Amino acid sequence: MNGAQLTIKLLERQGIRTIPGIPGGANLPLYDALSESTRIRHVLARHEQGAGFMAQGMARTTGKPAVFMATSGPGATNTLTALADAKLDSVPIICITGQVPLSMIGTDAFQEVDIYGMSIPATKHNFLVRSVEELIRVIPEAFTLAASGRPGPILIDIPKDVQTAQVDLQELPPIGCAETPQPPRQADLEAAAALINKAERPVLYLGGGVVQSCGNECCELAREFAEKTSMAVVCTLMGLGGIAEDHPLYLGMLGMHAAPCANYAIEECDLILAAGARFDDRATGALEHFCPSASVVHIDIDPAELGKLRTPHAAVTADVAGALHGLMPLVKDRERTAWRARINHLKSDHPLELPGMDDPTTPYGYINHTAKAAGKDAIVVTDVGQHQMRTAQAHPYLAPRRWLTSGGLGTMGFGLPAAIGAALANPEATVTCFTGDGSLMMNIQEMATAAELGLNVKIVLADNNALGLVHQQQELFYQGRTFASTYTGSIDFPGLARAFGLDAVDLEHSENPGEDLQTAMQRPGPCLVRLPVRPDANVFPMVPPGAPNSKMIGEKANVCA
Repeated sequence: MNGAQLTIKLLERQGIRTIPGIPGGANLPLYDALSESTRIRHVLARHEQGAGFMAQGMARTTGKPAVFMATSGPGATNTLTALADAKLDSVPIICITGQVPLSMIGTDAFQEVDIYGMSIPATKHNFLVRSVEELIRVIPEAFTLAASGRPGPILIDIPKDVQTAQVDLQELPPIGCAETPQPPRQADLEAAAALINKAERPVLYLGGGVVQSCGNECCELAREFAEKTSMAVVCTLMGLGGIAEDHPLYLGMLGMHAAPCANYAIEECDLILAAGARFDDRATGALEHFCPSASVVHIDIDPAELGKLRTPHAAVTADVAGALHGLMPLVKDRERTAWRARINHLKSDHPLELPGMDDPTTPYGYINHTAKAAGKDAIVVTDVGQHQMRTAQAHPYLAPRRWLTSGGLGTMGFGLPAAIGAALANPEATVTCFTGDGSLMMNIQEMATAAELGLNVKIVLADNNALGLVHQQQELFYQGRTFASTYTGSIDFPGLARAFGLDAVDLEHSENPGEDLQTAMQRPGPCLVRLPVRPDANVFPMVPPGAPNSKMIGEKANVCA
């Protein structure tokens, strides 16, 4: 077989069944080999960035590495945003790019770029394959690296002559799979447990690592740990769904657009146990004011995160589930009656107020009504902006592997292609994609992909004809100078959706918005639902950039229009 055929065979053995991508001159041998596969389905994306986010949608919902393909030059450079997004959110995807022949590398050949060099800061690891024999090692190793430890993206750049070179195989290599995490050091567990047992006002701070670590199983373990220790629980944006929203110990999301009670509890706690969280600035606010009187216990599978932003008093290098398992017999059963009472007091005095939840034509109400219409098992995807924060605040059914959002990179254009990937990996599920007009325009071409595949993706559009969060920050922090954050022309999004082949509903002209929304969610196939929103309908509360989390603006002043 040749190198391209070997690559496809190795991908088949890894369990890959769907590959989004776009062909070009430098990866045509790979596509020729892929055309002969009876096990892998190819999805023709409309943009390589879209293909990368489709792979993310598959990987985020399954927890397993997903693959996408691109050609050399502009095809390869178009993948970088999706790779960087995956790196910051620890998503295991593998990008396979075609490259000009080995003899032409470095000559500025047609559609040649050094994607190996460009992708170094955007990937966990990358490969430039220099011989067909290297593929036998590189493909399985890429899957092992993507899934082991802290998951992340891998790039494999394969020159065209390596794809066409012949290879004789006596046997195939072992399949690449995630390595078993190393157990935590007992001394580290004991140091952490001693601090937890001593604390009177502890908080469990759950990040995306809780979801990455065994999904529902780790989240259940975190709940049991919180109940045993009477820890208050807060979640980052990526950790939402890590504990039930109605759990009595749960205070909500912390950070810039948090539940006020969560931010106040962090300020008052005397210990914070960060589990799979990285002290991101959107969660902590001004770091020097974050949990100022608290001891810090930090659990992370990536040792580079420990002490990177906040020096811990005890650090545990481990998978979150492994660390919590190890800590469970070492921590004491504590009622912590006074702290529980204080938690309840904070929740009653400083709740997250979400006006208009019963009205499907308000910014919060349409999220609530969409959630109820789509059902508890729907996969929830967002783009980036005000709608993302409102969905995080208001959606009642967020769950591990069913809540997909771009956290670290904050990539507008993530939503639609990620929703397509989620639907490809979970064909039985309804996938709701909450988006804004600014974000949707970033990868709107993938509507054609959703329509072509007939996927059950529901695009729920909050259309304010603006870049909402940019407009909000200009209004609040730049003396109202809202420059370049509103559009002078408007787009007929329902008409555009229909032109792509989707069904569409415009709630602006609906006589019964709730009923029309319900029908759209239950009708099979892709659909767009548009809700007009005023550009000055800001999302509150909000912590000003660089301020402590306790200095929230608009705790009691949500705008609902």
